[in-house]
Amino acid sequence: MQYSVIIPAHNEAENLPPLLHELDEVMASLCDSWEVIVVDDASTDETWNTLKALLHTSLQLKGIQLKQQSGQTAALLAGIREAQGEILITLDGDGQNDPHDIPLLLTALQDADCVSGRRINRQDSWDKKLTSSLANGMRRYLLGDTIHDTGCSLKAFRTSCFEKIKLFRGMHRFLPSLLMIEGYQVLEIPVSHRLRKAGKSNYSLLNRGFSTISDLLAVWWMKRRHIQPEIAQRLHSVEGSV
Repeated sequence: MQYSVIIPAHNEAENLPPLLHELDEVMASLCDSWEVIVVDDASTDETWNTLKALLHTSLQLKGIQLKQQSGQTAALLAGIREAQGEILITLDGDGQNDPHDIPLLLTALQDADCVSGRRINRQDSWDKKLTSSLANGMRRYLLGDTIHDTGCSLKAFRTSCFEKIKLFRGMHRFLPSLLMIEGYQVLEIPVSHRLRKAGKSNYSLLNRGFSTISDLLAVWWMKRRHIQPEIAQRLHSVEGSV
């Protein structure tokens, strides 16, 4: 399997059908093997029933339902563990990420281990954009990385990246930073952003704004305490020698 597309979703029953239709067209144009994994984070609407209905129309679609609402990082992790592709592509289930940007990420991935999207002309409320801007600025200051928009869910990774990092609750927002700490090459490219057509955002200042600060401090601590031994020389015995 070449590509695994992972979509965490919570109460996105209306947005998933058009999004998956777009995604089918984009992925089919790549002329490689692929799968789409939608992880239903214990939705309270018709998300799961919608997925079951869509299974009859797409051989590439897989659905996972979590027992209880666990957050985007947990949903992402469940998808990663299920994925069979050599390359992982992630995007939100609300339709605000444009699947037509995926080929751009994959082209950039030829020279990197991870490519993260940077939303241009972001279609969100002013308070959400302000909170995100402050959080990204604080992250860049503390961690010293160059990524402007880690909150953009549209990303592409080499699956091997996840052999070295462990995900905790809330860590999906810091994936580029975590990969950089481990020495992976991370690029950022501009991508489009669209208005949400149905449902309501799961984002709020209470459930993400304040928790982001403690998560950021945790990543800052990990970076400061990270161990990367540098080997000067190696010795080994020669087979057959006395």
